Amino acid sequence: MNKLFDQGNLNWHVLAQEYGIPWGFKLAAALAILFIGLWLTGVVTRLTAKALSAARMDSMLVRFLDSILRILLRVVVVIIALGQLGVQTTSLIAILGAAGLAVGLALQSSLSNFAAGVLLLVFRPFKSGDFVEAGGVTGVVEHIRVFNSVLRTPDNREITVPNGHIYNGVITNYSARDTRRIDLVIGIGYDDDIRKAKQVIESVLAADERILKDPAATWGVMDLGDSSVNLFIRPWVAASDYWNTRCDLLETLKTRFDAEGINIPYPQMDVHLQTKPAASG
Repeated sequence: MNKLFDQGNLNWHVLAQEYGIPWGFKLAAALAILFIGLWLTGVVTRLTAKALSAARMDSMLVRFLDSILRILLRVVVVIIALGQLGVQTTSLIAILGAAGLAVGLALQSSLSNFAAGVLLLVFRPFKSGDFVEAGGVTGVVEHIRVFNSVLRTPDNREITVPNGHIYNGVITNYSARDTRRIDLVIGIGYDDDIRKAKQVIESVLAADERILKDPAATWGVMDLGDSSVNLFIRPWVAASDYWNTRCDLLETLKTRFDAEGINIPYPQMDVHLQTKPAASG
């Protein structure tokens, strides 16, 4: 320190030699690390985004991972640059780790939804436009976001469901396959002709062009109920034709059964009343 002052005056030559030049080199090196590191961060994130997009990963997930990777790399570059200046980065890393832990505990539920959203975007049990039953909601998937998904119900309500509820529950995707089977059960009276009823069913199915030939439809007696002989009818249709075909089949079968005199009974109960004689006085 005494070298800095010569007879009470600041020695600029010593200041430059012992402090200015070394710190100048350190500052220049830190700035070089910062600028080159940020440039490399941009290159790495762009290449990563292109690779993920080439792998046909969801664009939303690609953008999210790109932003997370960009932030992490920038933090690493800044820490390295500060270390070049002589800053004790060990304590800084410890502080960042503690802050990250505190934030993670405070946002535990949100992080759970985030993790579930990433898994949904990676494994894709459904996609936008699919008709699904998930998280206690049935509807068409409008958006799959990182923290939640948006579904549109058949009555045109928009429902936002946390991804954690979806991924941790049962997911039924009605649009995952090109075809669906319609399962119908129709009861006829015990006095009605079963063979005739099966012929009517066969003719109704054959007349509907939406019914697929392969796989073939099946029908027959399911069980003998309390009030009716229950027949099962299981035709296959394109997934997009499911509801219209199902409604039309029920209407047509009811109309044809009525025309053929085949009864579709409703549950009945026989009640027997017994009168007790009045008690004598």
